Amino acid sequence: MRPNLQQRIDNKVQQIDLSPLLDVVFILLIFFIVTTVFVKETGVEVKKPQAMSAADLERKSILIAITEDGRVVYAGQDIGIAGVKPTVSQLLAQRSMPVILQVDENVTTKTLVAVMDEAKIAGATSVNLATLMQ
Repeated sequence: MRPNLQQRIDNKVQQIDLSPLLDVVFILLIFFIVTTVFVKETGVEVKKPQAMSAADLERKSILIAITEDGRVVYAGQDIGIAGVKPTVSQLLAQRSMPVILQVDENVTTKTLVAVMDEAKIAGATSVNLATLMQ
């Protein structure tokens, strides 16, 4: 005997279709990944000096570290003082951004001034020192 329409509806298992929900979740995930700003770290840890007049700078910047033993590091690679100018000029060709130097508190002034000079020669209009806020 063939079941009537009401019996077929009652026997059918009711389910919620999750496909549109998954689509929305993936679209939101893609949105957040695309809009996230990634900051390139220098790749080394330096002991920064403290300053009373410290201020926050923009996220898009060129971070260069100078370690206690005088190594100049960008993106985890030792570029040396001679590598500052080509690195900074190449990055500034893409867009204008400030240069932030993360300098260990025991670095000599001679090394610091040499790196600042190289960055200025490369075309940096703003060279700043990273410090700890007091």
